[in-house]
Amino acid sequence: MPTYTPPLRDMQFVMHELLNVVDELKMLPAHADIDADTINAVLEEGGKFCAEVIAPLNLSGDAEGCKLDKTTHEVTPPKGFKEAYKQYVEGGWPALSCDPAYGGQGLPVLVNQGMYEMMNSANQAWTMYPGLSHGAYEALHAHGTPEQKSTYLTKLTSGEWTGTMCLTEPHCGTDLGLLRTKAEPQADGTYKITGAKIFISAGEHDLAENIVHLVLARLPDAPAGSKGISLFIVPKFLVNADGTLGARNGIFCAGLEHKMGIHANSTCQMVLEGAIGTMVGEPNKGLAAMFVMMNAARLGVGNQSLGLTEVAYQNAVTYAKDRIQMRALSGPKAPDKAADPIIVHPDVRKMLLTARAYAEGGRALSTYVALQLDKALSSDDEDERKECEAEVALLTPIIKAFLTDNGWIATSHCMQVFGGHGFIHEWGMEQFVRDARINMIYEGTNTIQSLDLLGRKVLGNNGATLKKFGKKIASFVEEEGTSEAMQEFINPLADLGDKVTKLTTEIGMKAFQNPDEVGAAAVDYLRVVGHLCFAYFFARSAKIALEKQGSGDPFYTAKLHTARFYFAKLLPETASLIRTARAGLQPLMAMDEALF
Repeated sequence: MPTYTPPLRDMQFVMHELLNVVDELKMLPAHADIDADTINAVLEEGGKFCAEVIAPLNLSGDAEGCKLDKTTHEVTPPKGFKEAYKQYVEGGWPALSCDPAYGGQGLPVLVNQGMYEMMNSANQAWTMYPGLSHGAYEALHAHGTPEQKSTYLTKLTSGEWTGTMCLTEPHCGTDLGLLRTKAEPQADGTYKITGAKIFISAGEHDLAENIVHLVLARLPDAPAGSKGISLFIVPKFLVNADGTLGARNGIFCAGLEHKMGIHANSTCQMVLEGAIGTMVGEPNKGLAAMFVMMNAARLGVGNQSLGLTEVAYQNAVTYAKDRIQMRALSGPKAPDKAADPIIVHPDVRKMLLTARAYAEGGRALSTYVALQLDKALSSDDEDERKECEAEVALLTPIIKAFLTDNGWIATSHCMQVFGGHGFIHEWGMEQFVRDARINMIYEGTNTIQSLDLLGRKVLGNNGATLKKFGKKIASFVEEEGTSEAMQEFINPLADLGDKVTKLTTEIGMKAFQNPDEVGAAAVDYLRVVGHLCFAYFFARSAKIALEKQGSGDPFYTAKLHTARFYFAKLLPETASLIRTARAGLQPLMAMDEALF
């Protein structure tokens, strides 16, 4: 059975040494009183919950799965899940970064981000039950009426109710303009909603007393396409005027998906038969409100793979130090044993260090983005808010796609370290691989994220936001350009920055002639920019590690080794990616469809 130890030391390094988050947060009125001790204490206590309460349920939950009663349409999650959720609510964990006006603790987003990384390491399927509640909360907090906020936000904040997002239909996924679910206006201002949704994570369960579904649907006179979509709150149980629960609403689970992974989460086929809903925001402008939830979910999905990368790495390292197989090619390293531990073999180390580097790079980038999100939400400087919003928008598809691609690579490597045992359920490694695979697909496939990055976030404003982020990198390069000790990090970082600028310009010119060139280059392009982000944070981390080498703390020695591995063995991937991005559209589209 796999184990999990919260990576608190690296979290503290990223927050307090790399990003100096307390100094940044204290500039925000909402967090003027924050301090490092508070952040550390919350995450330490949260880590205990993750390691001691939900991690032990991961393997058993995967084996047991969820059960649907087709008569009552009720879904029962695996044993122990409901009790763990009760502990989660009693501990106040759902309320960490929520607005105090609705019972929240008002802590920074980055604290909640750290908590969710640990929850995903411990048990991704369980974490998905409360996970989408945060997105539902954000959407209603931004776009709900005062009445909707007073009815739903307090319950979502406390965790008494959970939330879902109901977008996908059997005939359409990302292309929401094709959806057919209908909303009929009623005399009392509500709507009767009829249709079918699929792939609804945590769509039905008994962990909470009510489920708040946010549903996209069309009004009778709605224009075609995405401009004719409205958003509705459709609770599992109707809510009375006094806040108590009323009758069962006409939304129910008609089936559970049989999936490759995340077996312990109820992925539901939801049917709406005249379900009563209330509109969120304005008619035909539902996507604006839903995008708040979708963007929160995309950051959350990147965090899911970060969590899986970390826990897979931890277990693979433990196994590699214990498992003996063969002798090192250069001679015995453990002569007192019948064979050497496999951690002495170069390729095993390469797999382990790949996972470690992807975990540490992902943690640095995701924490940085969470900090920018805190500024976007809480700064009293409008220019700073807008700048941070733009940077979060730029980096969100990278968080979602780059971290999930890396999670797939890392969990696969870690399973490989186990050899045949990695393919066996009780070791837990094959579950990490299966669970990681969905993260590249849902909340917009990684190709969709790549198109969003290149087409909208970069070329859409002629690279303005990317250039601003690039200036931060260039400033760091200039500051450290004369440091001899930093050359092994600064030179490749500066070189890649120049290449990204040239590649962006080249693709932009091609796309001006044929927009399909964006589709041909986007996936490779996102990965190149993802590496640019990682290289920036690894270079900054290496600077700190070099300065602290004499402290005697082995943490800094390990950080420096990981950074050197990243620059030597992982960053060079960008050379081939740039070449394939430049190869363009022609090799992909030249073959006639009939020849496929």
